[in-house]
Amino acid sequence: MNADVIVIGGGLGGCMASLSAAKMGLNVILTEETDWLGGQLTSQAVPPDEHRWIEKFGCTETYSEFRRRVRKYYKKNYPLTKASIENEFLNPGNGWVSRLAHEPKVALKVLEDMLAPYINSGRIQVLYHYRPVEAKTAGDLVESLTVGQLHTGETIELFGIYFLDATECGDVLPMAGVEYVTGAESKRLTGEPHASEEADPLDMQSFTYVFAVDYIEGGNFTIDKPEQYDFWKEFIPRFSKSTLLSWYSVNVDNPDRLREFTLFPNSQGLPALFTYRRILDVNHIEGNLYEGDISLINWAQNDYFLGPIYEVSEDQRQKHLKAAKQLSLSLLYWLQTEAPHLEGGEKGFPGLRLCKDALGTEDGFAKYPYIRESRRIKAVYTVTEKDVSKKMRGNKGICRYFDSVGVGSYHLDLHHTTVSHRNFYIPTYPYEIPLGALLPIRMKNLLPACKNIGTTQVTNGCYRLHPTEWNIGESAGYLAAYSILNQVTPHMVREDPEHLQAYQNLLEDNGIQLHWPEDIDFSHS
Repeated sequence: MNADVIVIGGGLGGCMASLSAAKMGLNVILTEETDWLGGQLTSQAVPPDEHRWIEKFGCTETYSEFRRRVRKYYKKNYPLTKASIENEFLNPGNGWVSRLAHEPKVALKVLEDMLAPYINSGRIQVLYHYRPVEAKTAGDLVESLTVGQLHTGETIELFGIYFLDATECGDVLPMAGVEYVTGAESKRLTGEPHASEEADPLDMQSFTYVFAVDYIEGGNFTIDKPEQYDFWKEFIPRFSKSTLLSWYSVNVDNPDRLREFTLFPNSQGLPALFTYRRILDVNHIEGNLYEGDISLINWAQNDYFLGPIYEVSEDQRQKHLKAAKQLSLSLLYWLQTEAPHLEGGEKGFPGLRLCKDALGTEDGFAKYPYIRESRRIKAVYTVTEKDVSKKMRGNKGICRYFDSVGVGSYHLDLHHTTVSHRNFYIPTYPYEIPLGALLPIRMKNLLPACKNIGTTQVTNGCYRLHPTEWNIGESAGYLAAYSILNQVTPHMVREDPEHLQAYQNLLEDNGIQLHWPEDIDFSHS
């Protein structure tokens, strides 16, 4: 099969890369391992992590359009209360992780609608259940990528002018011989205070198998005891004084003091984890359409950090995928049978029920694990801690790049890693996305379009979030299109001031914000 642009991976970055290239009149082939486009928002079941200014600025116009469409979808199709319909900033789940916690199926519908004109016209062809298996290269160019059908084993060789790796783990990079890094870099290499003393390519961030539950008071939906429950029930991470399955987690600001949680809102002021990633609050809805609120379970208690799922053998990969799902199942079983109630006495919440419809699966689990960290290209410019950390930047404020292709904002949030078990949560300034971080040091027609840009493990902790991945993919798609239409390479775009200005004008004309406002004091945010 042939197209101008080949996009491997149908997550948020891949969808937006495909959309922007198609808008420029190019033909696109987009592949996806599951049967759902949307990655973090859909097949991985993670409500959008966003910054405080998201309702006004700090994202691309298409991302704002997505958010408007989600709210409009609920107001048009759901029997909402009058107050909810009139709420300009409706949060369907009232989850406290996001200003727009909503059901993955709604995100899927909205994304499909945004892509529909280009898919229906054939401008974008989507191949579901395909993953990359081989790349053919000649020098600094990718000539073709072969993808395999996960169920039948059928393979298709894809030919294009540009190839975009939007996979969750940067799977195309090793196949195409792209220079990349994984896991933890050393302080000597990056100069980052929070980097490891020694590099360890297998010391990667934890990943999570998310699942959906509702709660039916008085019900009993206890699952069968999971195969690995006895192990996980007794497991105490070496970085903690408590068992993993408990109401306690490590306090990143004070490791000697644990943070305490509970399940539901309470008068004692403890954080309620059921409402943390709640995606449907029945108080918004007239009548009894839903039996109970729906929440996505993605907590510290089911972060899996005992081993990685790439850069290892297939046996190791499958072992860790199984163990991660067993951890999540064990968390659910513990919640249903043994979790202490805040008021004491009774244990367990058997009314918690797996919502098998919410995530489009038979078991109520996400179609794909939530991946926090990918292979990362060795880039023309690598973003390091000094670019974003408030402490390191001091009164210099936001790091502004001459070649910015977008903006984002989030803490440097590193979840426990697989070897050193490091974790931290560091305040940052809002950041920009430098074009240099999207350019491999050598390859000319392969671009990253997900979490695989030129960041370190430390800065991946903020560049991995939904709006940023969206922006990365969108800008990468326009970059491929600009390069094709002007017969230049992406590297030439950055090196030539006239091309760079024209490309950045293209981004701004299409609603991509390149810089943060200069009239706002972000130092106290």
